[in-house]
Amino acid sequence: MLDTTQTTNATLYARREAAIPRGVGHTHQIFIDRGENAEIWDVEGKRYIDFAGGIAVLNTGHRHPQIMEAVQAQMQRFTHTCFQVLAYESYVELAERLNDKAPGDFAKKTVLLSTGAEAVENAVKIARSHTRRGGVIAFSGAYHGRTSLTMALTGKVVPYKAGFGPFPGEIFHARFPNPKRGVTVEDAIESIEQIFKNDIEPSRVAAIIIEPVQGEGGFNPAPRALLEHIRAVCDQHGIVMIVDEVQTGAGRTGTWYAIEQSGVVPDMITLAKSMAGGFPISAVTGRADIMDAPAPGGLGGTYAGNPISCVAALAVLHAFDQEDLLQRSRSVGRHLVSRLEAIADQHPELADIRGLGAMVAVELCKNGDLQQPAPELAKAVSAEAARRGLILLTCGTYGNVLRILVPLTASDALLDEGLAILAASIEAVKQQA
Repeated sequence: MLDTTQTTNATLYARREAAIPRGVGHTHQIFIDRGENAEIWDVEGKRYIDFAGGIAVLNTGHRHPQIMEAVQAQMQRFTHTCFQVLAYESYVELAERLNDKAPGDFAKKTVLLSTGAEAVENAVKIARSHTRRGGVIAFSGAYHGRTSLTMALTGKVVPYKAGFGPFPGEIFHARFPNPKRGVTVEDAIESIEQIFKNDIEPSRVAAIIIEPVQGEGGFNPAPRALLEHIRAVCDQHGIVMIVDEVQTGAGRTGTWYAIEQSGVVPDMITLAKSMAGGFPISAVTGRADIMDAPAPGGLGGTYAGNPISCVAALAVLHAFDQEDLLQRSRSVGRHLVSRLEAIADQHPELADIRGLGAMVAVELCKNGDLQQPAPELAKAVSAEAARRGLILLTCGTYGNVLRILVPLTASDALLDEGLAILAASIEAVKQQA
């Protein structure tokens, strides 16, 4: 019989190792006891500053008061019906709000789901139903999820795709621009044309899907020129343009959707993560005529648009309006970049600081040379920071990028405290090398 009386991180991690498959990754061997805004405390009572935000899920922080109040009130009424069986107003209201939020001067509709991958998969389903085509073009370095279809769309093999093939057919990858590594916008555009010449004709492509800022790929913003070209190609060939805002959406980049900053209007947008402040829900919003393509019963899910998550998402929207969190996102981004640039002056290994709004990343490279990624350094800094009380995540094609997804509700003082820990961690790791 298991002894569950000990609650140290080490004993809980040992139980986790015995009970849970190794395929479920674990960044830090830390078990949370409670969280408040941008701070957490583990089961041993140690405090941490949260720069991970549950991987971009907590833009409004841990346990935002308005969200908790809305959820508690809903739990006193009902927790589940399945919207397709017995409907409820919060689902409809949230769809209306998201329709209003999406760019584009045309009628829109929204379907609510449960996860980001589910949103992406349904966006592709809808595009295929609308166009009666099968092909989909995604991009190198992209991340769209862990289901079979979304793994196929993802442009990174390890760890997401290794050992899980074969994948659904007629998925193609264009190059994502990275001028600092020799891939220009022109190269990316040419790679789309090569797909049309070598792999599939445009008349058989249902959708082109792109992240306006790559998340797992390393926080690489998509250049406006590429987004404009994709829009033009889609218009020319009757292809649906899908923008994956699962990580960038809900205000992380300083606008509700990152795509707003480009001026490009997509046909569909996927949203999840921070839209409900930690409660599971996702959405696909798009042109009404495209969204109406699937027949009744073709969309939905047992837990899709759960009522608790719906009221939480409405509370998030209210908090953004009441607390001006879009402006706060831009302010947080400027604050982070300014302080990180000061740290980079002392540590040339911080080769690039980039992002959009409060979606900020630091790329670590040997001697500051972008051609020499330093994943070992990034991993060591992340581990050292955790030991000192700061939770960070790594990402990027080479695993050498530190990403910051701190709640937008964090104070400047807390941001500075976290960044001081980061600077001290870099110094400590370099001294240990």
